[in-house]
Amino acid sequence: MANFHSVVSLRRVLTAALILVLSACASGSDPIKPADLGANPALLGVRTVWTSKTAPVDFPLQVKVDGSAITLAGGDGTVLSLDAGTGAQLWSAQVGAPISAGVGSDGRFAAVVTRNNELVVIEAGQVIWRQRLAVQVFTAPLVAGERVFVLGADRSVAAFDARGGRKLWQQQRPGEALVLRKAGVLMAMGNTLVAGLAGRLVGMNPLNGNVVWDAALASPRGTNDIERLVDLVGGVSRQANEVCARAFQTAVACIDTLRGTVTWKRTAAGAVGLHGDERLVYGVEGDGSLIAWRRTDGEPVWTSDRLRYRDLSAPLALGRSVVLGDNTGLVHFLSKADGTPLTRLTTDGSAIVATPVAAAGTLVVVTRNGGVYGFQPE
Repeated sequence: MANFHSVVSLRRVLTAALILVLSACASGSDPIKPADLGANPALLGVRTVWTSKTAPVDFPLQVKVDGSAITLAGGDGTVLSLDAGTGAQLWSAQVGAPISAGVGSDGRFAAVVTRNNELVVIEAGQVIWRQRLAVQVFTAPLVAGERVFVLGADRSVAAFDARGGRKLWQQQRPGEALVLRKAGVLMAMGNTLVAGLAGRLVGMNPLNGNVVWDAALASPRGTNDIERLVDLVGGVSRQANEVCARAFQTAVACIDTLRGTVTWKRTAAGAVGLHGDERLVYGVEGDGSLIAWRRTDGEPVWTSDRLRYRDLSAPLALGRSVVLGDNTGLVHFLSKADGTPLTRLTTDGSAIVATPVAAAGTLVVVTRNGGVYGFQPE
């Protein structure tokens, strides 16, 4: 069972929500020591082609890819865009306060939320507007269709005009007693806004917030608030009109977003998001085991326990590899075929804090100390 390290109150005018901070430590005992990795198999030629630096990252960073550009942020309020192929800085901005959620971008507008509960939008490296929010945010805003969408920690959803910041609409559901202090699900699927609300994936009309479909991945159970906690975690696997997502420590499921129905669901005990390809969906369990499920029906195809107890990032399916970062700054490449190690790379020794991303033929990872690394095939 997960250990919840601390609980923080989130107060609004009429509602109160509690935010759980997930801890990877085992309560009252020493952490389990992971097995020795052995020699690097070096079966895949990958080299570091550039490095960059931002401030240390102490929030749930989501690196945004727009063509060949990546946009990321440091905890001190620095937001920057880099050319993924070369590492060259395209622009940089300072929002003036520590960041709690980011980054969202459509290639023109970039958006973050500060710990002061301000939504800040940037264009061409300049802050163009700010909007005070009534709730904390841990999920990167979604920028799409000249709108900025925000998923609150209380699982409210709001839309703002990207040019001037005018609030267009807000939808509020009854708040859960507890939610995770982690990024949730907020994405666009065609003309539908898709959000994770508690244990449900919900399709909404982006023009007014009206619900188009509602699919349950997990339901509250147990006798107290902690046992009844259900929430969807950020990081999904998308293929055509299907989205596969994880309900925290409960299940992995795939949803047909045209019909709004769950096509399959499997019990799973992980806390980070998923990724996949046209054949398989990959996910990390709470103990660090990597599982590959068949996309068509959810049948497990293989499991790898070589990286257990290493506090892994969410996976990235890339080429013939599944790429994951760990809490010592190592980047692991495992075979998509069976999970066997292909190679591993080093960074600065601090944890990989965001899901690795790929752009312009380059794998990009970010560390807790603010190191940004670009890797390419040799």
